[in-house]
Amino acid sequence: MEFFTDEVIRGLLASSLQTAALGPDGFHDIGAGPGSHAADYIDWLTIKDQAQSVTEDVRRIKTHPLVPASIPVYGHIYDVRSGRLIEVPEATRIGAAA
Repeated sequence: MEFFTDEVIRGLLASSLQTAALGPDGFHDIGAGPGSHAADYIDWLTIKDQAQSVTEDVRRIKTHPLVPASIPVYGHIYDVRSGRLIEVPEATRIGAAA
């Protein structure tokens, strides 16, 4: 979900419901319509920065009233190419047990 923004996906779907293509300049529509503006009302949950997203998620979980402060919460990014987990240091700091 990091290869496009809500605005990009909404624009593509407004133009055509065909699968878009990813080129060197980003996504572009390869369909000939019709499209739909129904996508304007969907939060596509795109991610601009993986580490920031993980950190925000850990913060939200760690501060939830049903999660005891004594429980550590960890944040990692899964690298699909290597199969490795990459620690997000800021998330680890925020998620530390009290």
